[in-house]
Amino acid sequence: MNVDRAVMAFAGFLVLLSLALAQWLSPWWLLLAAFVGLNLLQAAFTGFCPAAMIFARLGLKGGCAFPGRST
Repeated sequence: MNVDRAVMAFAGFLVLLSLALAQWLSPWWLLLAAFVGLNLLQAAFTGFCPAAMIFARLGLKGGCAFPGRST
């Protein structure tokens, strides 16, 4: 798995978790899905993604969208 796929999997998991929590607990959990969507949108334009940076530090290989960063 590379950083790009890990970011997409993590974002998908958070959106599904947000939908489940909104269904069972409170509709306010939909704000988490909105946050994830906004973060993906800004990452598409700026290339800055905190999740990608964390996954890169955990040792995942870089991908096309988020190349591995050397720190």
